[in-house]
Amino acid sequence: MKRIFHTLTIILLLVSCKEEKRVIEKIDFKTEYKFSSEIEDKVVKDTVPWKYQNSASDYTTKGDYKNALIHWDLGMGGNEINYSKEQIDSINLKYSKINATDYIIEEANKNQIVIINEAHHNSFHRVFTKSLLKRLYDIGYTNLGLEALSYKDNLDSLQKIRKHPIQKTGYYIKDPQFGNLLREAIDIGYTIYPYETKNHAANGKPREINQAKNLEKIINANPKEKFLIHCGYDHVLEGKHEYWEKAMAGRLAKYTGINPLTINQTKYSEKSNLKFNHPLLKALNINESSILLDKSGKPLKYEQGEAYSDIAVFHPNTEYIDGRPSWLFKNGNKNVSITLTDIEIEFPIMVLAFKKGEDINLAVPIDIMEVKNKTDKCNLGLKKGNYQIVLTNGNESLRFEHKVK
Repeated sequence: MKRIFHTLTIILLLVSCKEEKRVIEKIDFKTEYKFSSEIEDKVVKDTVPWKYQNSASDYTTKGDYKNALIHWDLGMGGNEINYSKEQIDSINLKYSKINATDYIIEEANKNQIVIINEAHHNSFHRVFTKSLLKRLYDIGYTNLGLEALSYKDNLDSLQKIRKHPIQKTGYYIKDPQFGNLLREAIDIGYTIYPYETKNHAANGKPREINQAKNLEKIINANPKEKFLIHCGYDHVLEGKHEYWEKAMAGRLAKYTGINPLTINQTKYSEKSNLKFNHPLLKALNINESSILLDKSGKPLKYEQGEAYSDIAVFHPNTEYIDGRPSWLFKNGNKNVSITLTDIEIEFPIMVLAFKKGEDINLAVPIDIMEVKNKTDKCNLGLKKGNYQIVLTNGNESLRFEHKVK
């Protein structure tokens, strides 16, 4: 009897191992995400003054945070500015640091509209906004306006049928971290709105007016509800703007009579070379996303001439694990290692993780990483669940399933 049991145990183990062995299949797959070599070649050939902004966006879109920062800084330049020891001591005596999320939620509870901005090359700004979603929802914020949403997409289908972002949902939403922000909002139960001007020729002052008017209509139709608005750069500013008279946030306040809570993430963002960071960021020992409070408890604003945002957020410098930002592996995400040494495909390849059940030819992936050599590490930031892992070198593509426990 013992021999039979022992034999049966071995058979079950063998069957179990066999079942866990991944099945790799060849597939037809095309992606618009660019390989690093394509981006670099384009930069060399491009002659427009904003070519590095374009390449930074390409790197951001494919989930390459480090190169996105590098290319943005190549385009924007930078100078090393440092405060003296006396100035640094004075700053640290004048201000205390407080957790940004806790403070934002506390202030949001007193408001009806929260507007937060992003730098379009900085995926972490999207990760931070995503981290606010559940706590804001719990205090009544049920509507999310996204500048990045395209009017070309059917938002009704996004919320009621598909339940996830696809490639045509919006250019910036192709970034996996922006896609994940949208996924999270839909899963929590937010109603999602686009508000960008439908007139793509409109820019400057007309664009600010159109954006604010679009949001005004939505807010007036839901006067007792609360709204979170995620925008880019200066659109978050209140007061008098140097070029637009008023930015979107300032105009929205004027049109609705509601004073929004405005949050600026962009001014003190980290640079690719930390010596070029804003001297105030360098003067502070920031270990978590923080807000500065003076002795009277008032937050440090962001001010730009006569324009301003109510709160300036300071994010810590990014640390990297195997070349990837450590924040990818937080907030429920695991550091998932994908073994590639047994894969028969020509490198470099792009590794894309899609949620099982989503159309790999349409959906925005959960994470992307380019791998140059078969022996290089591949680490993806994924939650528990079942995924389709797609490998492609642009000519041939493979797929297999992967379960994150």
